Amino acid sequence: MSSAAGRDAYREQGWWRDSTYIDDFDRVVAGTPDKVAIVTHRLDRDDRTPATTVLSYRQLSRYADRFAGALLALGVERGQIVSVQLPNDWTFAALTLACGRIGAVINPLVPIFRDREVGFVLGRTLSPVVIVQGQFRGYDHAAMLDRVLADAAPGTRGFALGLTEAVGRVERFEPQFLDHRWEDEGDPARLRARAIGADEFAELQFTSGTTGEPKGVMHSPNTIYAGTLAFADTAGLDATDSILMPSTLAHQTGFLVGVILPLATGMKVVYQDVWDVEVFCRLADDEAVTFSAGATPFLNDIVAACQRRGRRLPSMRSYVCAGAPIPSPLVEATRGDALDELIAVWGMTENGAVTMTRPGDPVDVVADSDGIPVSWMEAKIVDEQGVEVVVGHVGRLLVRGPSQTIGYFKRDDLYAAQLTASQDGGEAWFDTGDLARRRDDGGIRISGRTKDLVIRGGENVPVVEVEAVLFGHPKVREVAVIGYPDERLGERACAVVIPNGAEPLELSELTAWLDKAGMAKQFWPERLELVETLPKTPSGKVQKFHLREQFGT
Repeated sequence: MSSAAGRDAYREQGWWRDSTYIDDFDRVVAGTPDKVAIVTHRLDRDDRTPATTVLSYRQLSRYADRFAGALLALGVERGQIVSVQLPNDWTFAALTLACGRIGAVINPLVPIFRDREVGFVLGRTLSPVVIVQGQFRGYDHAAMLDRVLADAAPGTRGFALGLTEAVGRVERFEPQFLDHRWEDEGDPARLRARAIGADEFAELQFTSGTTGEPKGVMHSPNTIYAGTLAFADTAGLDATDSILMPSTLAHQTGFLVGVILPLATGMKVVYQDVWDVEVFCRLADDEAVTFSAGATPFLNDIVAACQRRGRRLPSMRSYVCAGAPIPSPLVEATRGDALDELIAVWGMTENGAVTMTRPGDPVDVVADSDGIPVSWMEAKIVDEQGVEVVVGHVGRLLVRGPSQTIGYFKRDDLYAAQLTASQDGGEAWFDTGDLARRRDDGGIRISGRTKDLVIRGGENVPVVEVEAVLFGHPKVREVAVIGYPDERLGERACAVVIPNGAEPLELSELTAWLDKAGMAKQFWPERLELVETLPKTPSGKVQKFHLREQFGT
């Protein structure tokens, strides 16, 4: 949490405000009610779900009020957490606005979460209402939620979209949230009076970490606002722009760029629920999309598709790329064959986009830099004693500024452990857990991670959790999970195992074990290496850099 002096300074600079994204959205609705707000394109759908749904700002506002009324009728109070696990769809955005309307906290859950992850979150948040998609990408989320609710807090209500009948403890979403016109009941002014405040807890994102449990990152409307500034200012976005978002809205980048920024600014935003590069290109053309964002693997697919079809994306001015380095040939091919500007970005769930390259930067800067800090964020690189290192030397990356999280949910101790008191009287520095070096031009380049993570296709793999589950397999004596390079996804996970006995051990046995434990498939190792010993320090800690040297190819 920022100090009082810090909050005042942020407001003086215009990085924080006394208004919120709910106020911004209401102004857009009042000014351009009939403008298209959201175009949802669904590839994964049942016979009852339309392929494309178009909502104006007036319609979206009405649904937000309807959902707000539904949540109030369920007894949701100010400050309580509403957990939502949905694909990219207008209902996600409407529920986000509804939570803001009644002062509740929106808790997006990525669609790949399964029993283990969802169960942990509900146990930590005690969410009174949980909403999921009934079926998505061949997985039965309603049945999963029914299993999880068996161990949830008493009174927790679960709802699923698209059901024809209830599934155990899970109720149908439509009768409660869509069929009843709650917006026609009650006093609208009274509803507006409940809306979230600028400095209040508004959003909760769980991110994988190295502590053995996911950390709940808390944001306020002001830290969210500062987070959106990075994208709007750097890419020069305004109400005339159209955003295409194929990355999950349940990640912070998707949440900021796909929900808050467009709807608070008055843009049109286009949602794609399942990644298909041909659909992406068609939507970009049909909807005159000017901006998009995603991880490097998505960009690689986009460039290849443009090369196959022999033409660029004519309306798209810029694409923000994060999650993995961008090779020089891909930067050149993007500008030559796909779109005008490629912007590299580094940031975290804890603080949004912190460093970005700028439009017009040469190829070598975009390929060998994660950009310079945006104007309202500060970054420094220090050695183990906390002394800033010289240009070109690698050290720990510390950041601070107005988009920094207000803390970890119910884990003040974990957040405090990552803060370093400032020597200049300013805000404390946040240790990102990343290693970086500073270039001669001031750009930051991430060179490694002190956190024990593997980043697969922009998705953080919670290594400690994966290892903990694998350790319980009867054929595993010891295990260490490391990353190894992958041309498309950036990294994949490899399990290095000391077998327990002479009986053969196959990768399929480990993945089946993880599946049984309810762990998301994207977290499973895709390679197995059997060893007799693991390199360790005198204290017994596995020296993973040795394993990466041995198996990281």
